[in-house]
Amino acid sequence: MNKIPNRQAICDTLMANAKDDKDIVALCSDSRGSASMTPFFKEFPEQSIEVGIAEQNLVSIAAGLAKCGKKPYCFSPACFISTRSYEQAKVDVAYSNTNVKLIGISGGISYGALGMSHHSAQDIAAMSAIPNMRVYLPSDRFQTAKLIECLLADEKPAYVRVGRNPVEDIYSENDCPFEMDKAVVKTFDPAGEASKTVTIVACGEMVRPALEAGALLAAQGIRAIVLDMYCVKPMDATSLISAGKESDLVVSIEEHAPFGGLGANVASIISANCPVKVVQMALPDDHVITGTSPEVFNHYGLNAAGIVKKVQENV
Repeated sequence: MNKIPNRQAICDTLMANAKDDKDIVALCSDSRGSASMTPFFKEFPEQSIEVGIAEQNLVSIAAGLAKCGKKPYCFSPACFISTRSYEQAKVDVAYSNTNVKLIGISGGISYGALGMSHHSAQDIAAMSAIPNMRVYLPSDRFQTAKLIECLLADEKPAYVRVGRNPVEDIYSENDCPFEMDKAVVKTFDPAGEASKTVTIVACGEMVRPALEAGALLAAQGIRAIVLDMYCVKPMDATSLISAGKESDLVVSIEEHAPFGGLGANVASIISANCPVKVVQMALPDDHVITGTSPEVFNHYGLNAAGIVKKVQENV
């Protein structure tokens, strides 16, 4: 079982590049431990800034550094950086088109027992609503590293959400297909003729149960097309429409509230291009229960069995 969280993959990737690129700067809001950025701060003190519990200042300082030619990466809990510093993200980063990468750590419900105040179930909707802001939810450590490498090569704003805990590997160091702003597509074909075809669209930590559900559905004679839609904005509409046109049902699954997130974007694109039913799976429009990530996911059916059940009910 993998023991390296996606946040550590970000630190490792930045450290590997910071040796030769002194413009890379890491900023934290009293969160270097939570962000797994302590090694970066120790090895590159001249490229590290601890702002303290001041998320608005964190983002504005980063925007100023970007205007001076630096490449700032802001680390803060997703629940705070997507809310407390929303105006700064909108104006200082996106509107001003500064090269700031906002890293929302411990996203979704991964803070577990800390409850609703520390859950970030609205961040995809909030950040996606900002013009010029890209939104990414990588599914494992290898995809996370690939994404950060690409973000280091461009000068556009972005918001990246990662969870707190290690997640099971989906890809490997030698087998991690990645193209910027392009979904990773995997098809599960049944042994015989398929009775139906379903497309499952997932992002972040929901990609693993989506893939597991794809295998289970294929064993039941249903062809499953799974899209790892790490690029929530800009969404890979081409791959989504192509899969939707082959399908009898499209299911989206996300660690987010049911409004304005992955599912809303999927439904918007599919409804305009494919005459196929869309079913959304998400956290409820309510204060989410307290518990570990697996406990919460299982409670709300955001797992492989829940996806299979949803398909069976609607296909």
